[in-house]
Order: sequence, then structure tokens, then C-alpha cells
Amino acid sequence: MLIKEIPEEDRPREKFASRGAHSLSDAEILALLFGTGRAGLSAIDLAREVLGRYQTLRNLSRATVAELTAIKGIGPAKATQVVAALEFARRLSQESFREQPIQSPEDVYDLIGATMQALDQESVRIILLNHRKKLIQVAEIFRGTGSECFAHPAEILRRALSHSAHSLILVHNHPSGDPSPSRADHDATKRLHQACQAVGIDLTDHIIIGAPSASNREPYFSFREAGCL
Repeated sequence: MLIKEIPEEDRPREKFASRGAHSLSDAEILALLFGTGRAGLSAIDLAREVLGRYQTLRNLSRATVAELTAIKGIGPAKATQVVAALEFARRLSQESFREQPIQSPEDVYDLIGATMQALDQESVRIILLNHRKKLIQVAEIFRGTGSECFAHPAEILRRALSHSAHSLILVHNHPSGDPSPSRADHDATKRLHQACQAVGIDLTDHIIIGAPSASNREPYFSFREAGCL
């Protein structure tokens, strides 16, 4: 369907203006980011095609600019707009944690759980906190394709000290979905804990992000809650 064939009140831009952003479907919001479709196809139909390929917004959030530009009708500019919008949404979701302390594994999961679950590679990140346990920064330290990937404690401490962090939380994901710690996870936690103690930084927790399932009571594993830290 061409855009001119869609009733004016149902066109995304007009619908946004008359009814507000909340009235738009996922496809309609994506269509607004695209602006235009390809020859013979409206932006809304292109958006539906993209969502049909990725099935969920979480899957779409994993897409890179290169992957999106491989879809006919999406050039570098449109792909960049979509990826940037998704990154903006992730940052917006973190903003409230600059005003309230991060005090539990649930807080960490709310902060970056969805982002970590969207990755198909292992990622090691640190959450840097001030003396009131409020967020300073979330920083990715390492990303890899192997089953085990950890940056050296020196790199983690260098980043923490450069931001005058009082404490930090180590977070990494298991793309398999199972958050159970490996022997290497335990060893890495012990090494980092010792290094943090040496420089006076509190390693508050190490959290492994998995995925919700019938076998997992929680979609994450907390070394602190498990008495391993």
C-alpha cells in the first residue's frame, strides 16, 4: 500500500499529531524514524517488514547499522537513526538511577538487564557508584565471542579510579540464558575482589545476567546474595 492510499487519520505522522505518541503501534513509530519507504512501499509497510524479520523489539535492538542496511530500502541514514533511537531509549532507562541508589541485584537488572540480554556475545561491564551508591557510569570493559571473557582487574580499577568511584558492581551476561556461574566466573570474582580491597574500592557485587526461564528462579545470579562475595 502506498502512503497516499492510507487514510490520512491512520498515517503515522498525522496520527501522532492528532492522538499522541501513545496511540502509535511499534510499526508506526518505526515508520516515523524511517520517514519514507522504498519505491512502491510505504514507510509503514517497510517498518512492518523489519519487525516481521526481527519478531520483537528486543531482537531489533541487537541489530547493527550494517545488518539494517542489508534490508532493501534501508540506507545508512535510516539505519543510523534506528540504532541511535534504540541507544537513546537505553540511556533514558538508566537516567533515574542517577537520582536513586543502586542497592540490590534487582536494581542492577532493571538498569541493564534488558540491554545485556539483547547481546549475542559475552559482555563485561562495570557499574561505577559514588559514596551514596548512586550511578556514575556504566562502562563496557570487554566483549568477546568465547565462553569466558574478562578484562584484567587492572583495567577495571583504572576506569573506576579515573571516575573517583567509591564502589563498583561487575556485570556480565551469559548469552546461553543460564546465569549459573562457572569456575572461571568464581575465580575472576575472587581476583577482582582482592584487587579492589588493595586500592580501597568496594566490590559490591558480581551479577551474571541470563534469561527468564522455568528453571531459573531469577534471570540473574548474584555472587553477594549467594554468599560467594
